[in-house]
Amino acid sequence: MDQKADPEMKGWLSKWTNYIKGYQRRWFVLSNGFLSYYRNQAEMAHTCRGNISLHGAMIHTEDSCTFVISNGGTQTFHLRAANEVERQRWVTALELAKSNAIRAMESDEEDEIVLDDQSQSQEAELQNILKNLSARLEDLQTCNDLIVKHGSALQRSLSELETIDTATDVPSKIKAVNERATLFRITSATVINACQDYLLLAQSQGRKWQKMLQHERDQRQRLEEVVEQLARQHSHLEQAAKDHQTPRTSMPQVSPSDEDEDNEFYDAQSDQSHSENQQNFIIKIPMGHRRTSSAASLGSQGADNGPRDSQDEASGSSSDVENSETKVLVISSGTNAEAGTSQSKKEVGESSSKKDSSKAGTSSSSPSGTVSPPAVIRKRRTRVPDKPNYPLNLWSIMKNCIGKDLSKIPLPVNFCEPLSMLQRVTESYEYSDILTKAASCSDPCEQMAYVAAFTISIYASTSNRTGKPFNPLLGETFECDRMADLGWRAISEQVSHHPPMAAQYCEGRGWRVFQEVTVTSKFRGKYFQIIPLGTSHLEFDSSGNHYTWRNVTTTVHNIIVGKLWVDQHGDTDIINHKDGIKCHLKYIPYSYFTRDCQRKVKGCVMDKDENVKWIVTGTWDDKVEIAPVTSVEGDSNNPVYRTGPYIVAWQRRQPLPESEKYYNFTELASQLNEEEDGVAPTDSRLRPDQRLMESQRWDEANTEKVRLEEKQRAVRRKREAEAEAASAAGQSYPPYEPIWFKKEKEPWTGQICHIYNGNYWVCKEKQQWDVCPDIFGTP
Repeated sequence: MDQKADPEMKGWLSKWTNYIKGYQRRWFVLSNGFLSYYRNQAEMAHTCRGNISLHGAMIHTEDSCTFVISNGGTQTFHLRAANEVERQRWVTALELAKSNAIRAMESDEEDEIVLDDQSQSQEAELQNILKNLSARLEDLQTCNDLIVKHGSALQRSLSELETIDTATDVPSKIKAVNERATLFRITSATVINACQDYLLLAQSQGRKWQKMLQHERDQRQRLEEVVEQLARQHSHLEQAAKDHQTPRTSMPQVSPSDEDEDNEFYDAQSDQSHSENQQNFIIKIPMGHRRTSSAASLGSQGADNGPRDSQDEASGSSSDVENSETKVLVISSGTNAEAGTSQSKKEVGESSSKKDSSKAGTSSSSPSGTVSPPAVIRKRRTRVPDKPNYPLNLWSIMKNCIGKDLSKIPLPVNFCEPLSMLQRVTESYEYSDILTKAASCSDPCEQMAYVAAFTISIYASTSNRTGKPFNPLLGETFECDRMADLGWRAISEQVSHHPPMAAQYCEGRGWRVFQEVTVTSKFRGKYFQIIPLGTSHLEFDSSGNHYTWRNVTTTVHNIIVGKLWVDQHGDTDIINHKDGIKCHLKYIPYSYFTRDCQRKVKGCVMDKDENVKWIVTGTWDDKVEIAPVTSVEGDSNNPVYRTGPYIVAWQRRQPLPESEKYYNFTELASQLNEEEDGVAPTDSRLRPDQRLMESQRWDEANTEKVRLEEKQRAVRRKREAEAEAASAAGQSYPPYEPIWFKKEKEPWTGQICHIYNGNYWVCKEKQQWDVCPDIFGTP
C-alpha cells in the first residue's frame, strides 16, 4: 500500500448494532481500501468482526458526530465519533482511501491499455520489418537489372575483341573490355552484399516469426477445443431435452416429503390455461434468517454477542436468504373453471377500458390530485431504423474481458442497443396500468398480488433483447413525460460513477415509484450475470401502503457460441411496510431436464401472521395470473390451500412485426430515444454516440463513445486531484452532488437513498437549465 496516498488509520468508534444494545464501542482499522473493525485491539491478530470495501462506498454524514458508510446497499455501517473533529478526521481519511481504491482498480484498465499499446507497437514493428524487407528486395531487383545490363555490355565488348581486324584497334578494345569488366565486378559485389543483408535480416526475424506463429497456432487450437467441447455439450443437452419432452398423461401424487430439495417449485400438472384446467402445485418458501428490506432500516441489526458480528452487515436484499428451513405450501385450485374464465375476461376487459380511458387524458387527475386540462397527445414513432449488419471479431474482444465487471468493459457499440440504462429502466413502466389497477384495490393482499404482477412484467422485453444499453455518464438524465397518453411521467439521473448508480422517480395516477438502480456484473466466458443491488419503493396515495423489493439475477447465455438468450432466476420478497404483508416470488431457472414450461414464476401473498391469502403464478415473458385462497384443508403441518378462480393480472403485448430487424424493440422502447424539444441538455436523447448508433453510423458512434468516456475520466481525475490537494491542506472537499436528487433517510426502511427533490419539472417549465453540467460537449 502507498502510505502517502492511503495512510493507515486506527481508532475507537461507536458502531450501531441493534435496538437492544444500540451503539457499541469498536476498534476500527482503515487499510488497503478496507475499513475493518474488532471488539478490541487484541483481536486484530486473529478475529476480524467485519469489514467494508471503500471502492464504490458512499460516505454520508448525519450530524456533528455520526456518519454512515454504505456499499451499494449490501453493507451499511452507522458510526459515531467522540466529537466533530474526530468525525471529520475519519471522513477525510475514508474519502481519500476511497479515491485511492478507485484509482488502484482503474490502474488495471490502464495496464490493459498499455498491453494494447504494446500489441500495437509490435504490429508497427512488424510493418517496419516487412517494409525493410520489401525495400531490400527492390534493391536486389535493381542490382539484378544492373548486372544483366553490364553483363550484356561485357559480352558485346568481348565479341568485338574477337572480330578485330587491325592491331591499332586492340588497345582501345581491351580498355573497353576492362571498363565493362570493372562495372560488372562492382555490380556483382553490390548484389552479393544486398543478398547477405537480406539473408541476415530474414534470419534474425525468422525465429521470432516462428515463435509468434506457433503461439497463434496454440491459441487457435485451444479455442477450437473449447468451441468443440461447447458444441458437444450443446448437442447433448439438446438431445436430453428432446428425450424429456414427452407429454404427461397423468398427474403424479406429490407430497412435501418427496420434493426434490434442488427444485423448490414443481408443477404437478402440465402447464395449461388456468381457466381450462385445475392448477395443483407445490411452493417451497425459505423460512430461515430472512434478510428483508426492513433489515436495512439501521444498516445493522444483528446480535452483537456471537463469535462474529456478521449479522451487523444485513444486506437488506429481499432475495438473500439463509435456507435453514422451508415452508411447504400445497396449492389446489377451485373447481369453478367457468367462473374463472368469465372473471379473467372481465379483468382483461376492465384493464383495457381503463387503459383506453387513460389514453384519452381528458378527465384523469394528475399525480398531485388536481384536475389537468385536456392534453394534446403527441403522435410518436412506432419503430427505429433497422440494425445494420457490421462484421466484428467477437473473440478478439471477449478474450480480454473474462472475469471483469461488465460496467468496466469498453465494448464497442456493436454489442449495444441505441438506449441508455436510464431509458431501459424507464421502459419498466410499459405495463403501468397494473399499478393503476392496484391503486383502486381496497384489499391490501389483493393489491400486493397486483404489485407482484407488475414486478414480473418488467422482464417481459428481456426475453429477446440481448443488446447492452449504454452506460450513462455521471450527471446524465432522462425524462419521459407520458402523462397525457399513458398516465405517468418519470425522471432519472446518473448520481454516481463509482459505483455506477442511477436514481429514478416516477409518478402515476394514484401511485409513485422511486428507486436506486445499481448492479454488479461479471463476464464468465460462456455467459455473464447481472445482479441488482438497488431497492425499489412503491407508494399508493389512497391507502398509504409502502412496498419495497429488489429485482432478481439476469443471465445472458451463449456469449461465445450459439444464439444469445436471457434467463431470469432467483428469489425476491415484496414487503408492505405499513401492515407487514409480504409476497415471496420464485423465478425458476431455465432447465433442459424439466417437463414444465420454462421461464415460470410462482409465489404467494401472506399477511403479517404468515397466512397465505393470494397465489401468484405465470411466466415472466407471457402472462401472470392471481387467485385468492378460499379455504385451507389438512392439518397445520401439511395444509392444502384451495384457491378461487384465477384472474389475469398481466398479459404481454405481442412484439411488433419485423421487430427483430430493429433490436427487438417494443413500441414504447422505440419512442424512448425519439428527439424531443425542451429536455435538459444532459438528457440521454442528446447523447451523440447513441444518436449516431441509432442513425446506423456505427463507426462514428464508436469514435464518439471513446471521446465521451475519456472526457468523463478527465473530469474524474481533476476532481481526485482537487480532493487530494484539499486533504493535504487539511480542508474538506465536497463530494459530487446530484442535481435532481438528494441523499436522505427513507422513513419506512431507514436506508440512506437518493430522493427526488421536486425541481426538475419546475425547471423544465421555465427552461432554466443553468445548473446542468456540460457532459456531451467537446473537451
